Amino acid sequence: MHRMLLAEDQSLVMQGLKMMIETDDELRVTGEAKNGNEAISLCEKQWFDVAILDIRMPEMDGLEAAKIIRERWPDIKVLMLTTFNDDEYALEALRIGAHGYMLKDADAESLIKSIKSCLAGGLQIQGEVAAKVVPRLLEKETHHEPKLHRDLTPRETDILKRIGEGKSNKEIADELALSVGTVKNHISVLLDKLNLRDRTQLAIFAIKNQLV
Repeated sequence: MHRMLLAEDQSLVMQGLKMMIETDDELRVTGEAKNGNEAISLCEKQWFDVAILDIRMPEMDGLEAAKIIRERWPDIKVLMLTTFNDDEYALEALRIGAHGYMLKDADAESLIKSIKSCLAGGLQIQGEVAAKVVPRLLEKETHHEPKLHRDLTPRETDILKRIGEGKSNKEIADELALSVGTVKNHISVLLDKLNLRDRTQLAIFAIKNQLV
């Protein structure tokens, strides 16, 4: 069973999300918070596999809570939820290192798919959000264009491309006929060579360099 932290300040929305999540037998909401402060407090007391955070909450919003969770508990996956189809929110969530960004009007199937993608190490961005965010990521800077690191091997480039497509380590391993452990080792090397922090930054790098 995978343990979910759900942070949402509207009780009716909270209960609706909880019901949708728990239609899957593998997922259980074991922590409920009404703001970012409560979410952080819960993380200090118990373990969660995924933190599902509303963007806009009182006292501490979801973006600030996500930033703290990513810094203090990097193994907890973070999925952002919002009613606002705003590319700036999504860009900031990705910069922080969120593993997914969904709108609250997503159906149960899409929500569960996003959670499981996060659990598998993928990057999940709902279609409407991706349509606005990807062009922003592809914008060229005025002074220079990002270029692939010349020291990347063809295999590392193949893996980087698939990270940009949001695929999990297992999916990458299956496609390239590698072990999951080998994929993880390649990702560690990629992070080191490109001086990036996490998988989300690798995905953004792949998109900027038009591998996707």
